[in-house]
Amino acid sequence: MEIPGILSIAIFLPLISAVIVAVFLNGKTARGFALGASIVELMITGYIFIAHKQYDMSEKLTTWFPESFPVQYFLAIDGISAPLILLTGLLGIVSIFASWNVSERTKEHFMWLLALQGAVVGVFTSMDFLLFFLFWELELIPMFFLISIWGTGRKEYSAMKFLIFTILGSAFMLIGILVIFAGTGTFDMMKISELMPNANLIMPIGILFLFMSIGFAVKLPVFPFHTWLPDAHTDAPTAASVMLAGVLLKMGGYGLLRVSAGMFPDQLEKYAWVLALFGVINIIYGAAITIRQTDLKRLIAYSSVSHMGFVLLGLSAVGGGITSLAMTGAALQMFTHGTITGLLFLTIGFIYERTHTRHIPDLGGLARRMPIFTVSLMVAGLASLGLPGTSGFVAEVTIFVGAFPAFKIATIIAAFGVVLTAGYILWMIQRSMFGPEKPQFEQIGDATSVQVIPIGILIISIIAVGIYPAFVSDVFADGIAQLLIMTGAN
Repeated sequence: MEIPGILSIAIFLPLISAVIVAVFLNGKTARGFALGASIVELMITGYIFIAHKQYDMSEKLTTWFPESFPVQYFLAIDGISAPLILLTGLLGIVSIFASWNVSERTKEHFMWLLALQGAVVGVFTSMDFLLFFLFWELELIPMFFLISIWGTGRKEYSAMKFLIFTILGSAFMLIGILVIFAGTGTFDMMKISELMPNANLIMPIGILFLFMSIGFAVKLPVFPFHTWLPDAHTDAPTAASVMLAGVLLKMGGYGLLRVSAGMFPDQLEKYAWVLALFGVINIIYGAAITIRQTDLKRLIAYSSVSHMGFVLLGLSAVGGGITSLAMTGAALQMFTHGTITGLLFLTIGFIYERTHTRHIPDLGGLARRMPIFTVSLMVAGLASLGLPGTSGFVAEVTIFVGAFPAFKIATIIAAFGVVLTAGYILWMIQRSMFGPEKPQFEQIGDATSVQVIPIGILIISIIAVGIYPAFVSDVFADGIAQLLIMTGAN
């Protein structure tokens, strides 16, 4: 059944729910209302994912701005954005469950979580460049407050560092958007892909490609723009870490696919070796730094830097003969990393609530007291290192097979990153969950019935995609194929 305006509903349901929570509800009712809204949002995003090829879900309002400034309210969905919208809905409900025990300024916390979810869906559905940028900036506000109010440690510093880095990246992107508009006369992202080859640009197209790519690289993040991420993750509350790792980083990868690959295919192919180089640096450097970490959240944060390097490696395979396979792998890596890392941060957050420490040497012997958390951490960890049968394996293998014809040496070096990943993941699990029991943890308990729900949701998604990856990969492949047809790539 076709539902008119479904993309607008997906954006504004959480945004309007956030307003209702802020104005009309108290702490306890806000929690229940936020859960209800997130369940409905998951149903909507699931419908969009399943039905987006059957119906034309695009929405366009051309009279939104004066004719002299042709900004449109233009929403659309394709195979690239549909799985990421589903991921946003999935992690949205997980973040609500992760916040179930928040007692400080409860309704504000759920308000910002809902607002964040709506803004991210707006990014993935906007096909007008200025509208895309509006939602891109809007998500900064809720994440800043989530970290600075409900975080731990140097939470104000980490929130401000996150804000400064991402706004600086956005400045490069805004300059690029305005230059593109000046050269093409439109903000319509679909038309821009067609008009760019003959556009009368006021700056060299290579510089324009660099500006746009820097904006997305900061968000992904790419070395050396990555330093905001470990601080933000370490000091963020659990729900914010889940959303940050799960979907906010994917906005950077989505931008590289939609804009850098979709609007600058020749430049992407010309500088593919640069992407491959930085992809390898991300993978190896991120993994090497991860091995040195003793804080559980900081360890997973640096592992995200490493795993996002695989996205760059997949994108670098442009012109390598099987471009679509590598790019599909890059897109699939974004989806699988969202669920895997979301589960890691969720489990670590729950463990921290009981032990009040994330320092690995202080932990150990928790498996007998926390069997559910131990299984959760092991599933997420083994998926992160690419164990066959899990979603992490499918994504990385697809990238390796697709990238190898284009960059053999880079792919071989990147594959060594899997070895490093196995080292720090197994070390983390062994040191934190196994070994002799410690007396200070004799009275701690395992997961509650509420906490089992989000853990179960993410474990099922990781195993399901690992066993039947075509459920997601075919959707991505269709979107990538359409993108390559539009750009004339092979």
